[in-house]
Amino acid sequence: MSRIIAGAAGGTTLVSVPGSLTRPTTDRVKEALFSRLDAFEVVADARVLDLYAGSGSLGVESASRGAGTVDLVEFDAKASEVCQRNADLVNTVARRKVVSVHRSRVESFLERTQEAVRWDLVFLDPPYPLEEPALADVLAELAPHLAEGAVVVVERSSRSPEPTWPDGLERFAERKYGETRLWFAEPSVPEVPEVVLEDGQ
Repeated sequence: MSRIIAGAAGGTTLVSVPGSLTRPTTDRVKEALFSRLDAFEVVADARVLDLYAGSGSLGVESASRGAGTVDLVEFDAKASEVCQRNADLVNTVARRKVVSVHRSRVESFLERTQEAVRWDLVFLDPPYPLEEPALADVLAELAPHLAEGAVVVVERSSRSPEPTWPDGLERFAERKYGETRLWFAEPSVPEVPEVVLEDGQ
């Protein structure tokens, strides 16, 4: 049984998605992940996006810890219903609508997103059968919607290869926890060409 680990709703038991089609992040991995994110100081007041949200565990944990807004994106009907129930738990504690649920395919959601929208923290926990080229396409679609200093966390099987990072996004860390590997990426800063001045200028 998964729970919210810390923050305003800490200790709250989350609703789980029935069946075995989703692969929830374990509390051990979630605790280690958020310990790193707290060290990066990217959670408080952040605009958070949780793609392939499953039960919404990572998104609602962010909301409990002080994120400004959280968008959960999940296409499966049962899973999106569970997302809504878990969102309602946190929104009740916060006494405002911090978490919003979008029943949509990830690709469609990103395509519909307005150009000006930017997120500070993004979680991607795609199903393991998702092929690497499809994940690369999603990352490429996501990259223009990242705020300066944003952090992207990709959760994959420890046997999966490193994701293919698109232009504008680069990996800065990775951690392995048993069968789970977390990849951390951030927007890359374009190199400014060095200007060489000639004598007398």
